[in-house]
Amino acid sequence: MAQPAPKSDYQGKLHNLQKDMIGRYYDSLTAASEGRGKKAVYMMVSGNPVELIQAFDMLPVYPEVNALQLAVKKQSLPHILAAEEMGYSTDNCAYVKADVGMYFAGRKTPFATIPEPDLILCNYVGCNVYLQWFEHLAEFSKKPIYNLDVPFSRNMVSDEPSDDDVSYVVKQLEELIEICERMTGKSLDFKKLQRITELSGETGHLWSEIKKLTRERPAPFDAYFDSVMMMAPLYCLRGTEDGLWFFQEAYKEMKKRAEMREGPLPEEKFRIVIEGPPPWPYLRQFRDMFSRWGAVAIASTYSTVGGIWEFGFQHDPLRPIESMAKHMLQFNLCNRNFLQRYQQIKDYIDQWGADALVIHSVKSCRLFSAGQGDMREYFTKQLGVPTLLVESDIEDPRYFAEAQIRNRVDAFFESLEHQRMLVKK
Repeated sequence: MAQPAPKSDYQGKLHNLQKDMIGRYYDSLTAASEGRGKKAVYMMVSGNPVELIQAFDMLPVYPEVNALQLAVKKQSLPHILAAEEMGYSTDNCAYVKADVGMYFAGRKTPFATIPEPDLILCNYVGCNVYLQWFEHLAEFSKKPIYNLDVPFSRNMVSDEPSDDDVSYVVKQLEELIEICERMTGKSLDFKKLQRITELSGETGHLWSEIKKLTRERPAPFDAYFDSVMMMAPLYCLRGTEDGLWFFQEAYKEMKKRAEMREGPLPEEKFRIVIEGPPPWPYLRQFRDMFSRWGAVAIASTYSTVGGIWEFGFQHDPLRPIESMAKHMLQFNLCNRNFLQRYQQIKDYIDQWGADALVIHSVKSCRLFSAGQGDMREYFTKQLGVPTLLVESDIEDPRYFAEAQIRNRVDAFFESLEHQRMLVKK
């Protein structure tokens, strides 16, 4: 039976560490916007070569992170409407519309003033919308753009990308190095790049170890709703000493909780895997819908949009450019084909011990939502995994029907609870 959603502040220490670190990162964005900081490079989160950008002391800026922050602070709708007045369709990615609207509103946000780009780096991995998004930003800003073409994952035999694909991406990274050298007026310091790549490797390894802790019962944290707190340092600060230190602290904290058998809820009744990004404007309400049933996400696909470290990938400081290429090609969720995505979810269900799969289908994100109906059929009918599909949006508050979603969540967990009662009898 559902209970009132429990109040929990167990993540307070890590939340404060994250808040301070990301606050400093956003301070650096404001400084760059005022001409007091580093050159800004606009990038995607998914499978990016941020190590290379860090090696040139340039500042990575993530338009999708800025967009989701607007959504979290419930300030995205005016920007979305402004973009639609410009001609963007209601079916366009809401991230794009929020970011474009924010750009023409002076790039001022509650968390930072976003700098103009010095370089727009579109590291294409799976989502063709990003190509047009970044091309539009280049047109608006009149700044140079480099489209880094990453072939879609086609290897069905191994998780390792082909040598030809790696070589193809490496050649482009070498072109990017030349661009950065011209922009900064300095040559690439290869030893510095190796150290940054080493930091990324250690950070990714710690992140994978943290995520494996949710195999414990109870899971020490929620691998969907709490993972987003750790994803910000992972993506914005990967390759830095601060980023590594955060994950050293996070691992110690979560390891301790696992050893003490402390979970995010008073009682872990259901272990679920969640597919799809969160509804950012209503993240707390969405979490409460599951918490009141004692449901904890022990794995999620969204926490792998920037990289899939828990299945063995690690950046290699001895071959930094090749490892960046592999990261973009094969070891991030967005560049994987449907069968690989199915297998990833199946591995979570089997290895992490899940009771059910929840699919959050996002109206304005074709990359995630395309094929999710077939995904539900596959897990429900072929694998016998109880699967719930609910729909809303990552950014646009107009598409979050709270009562409707709550009814579907309640009905789903009532059914799971009833099945358990029948088994006990």
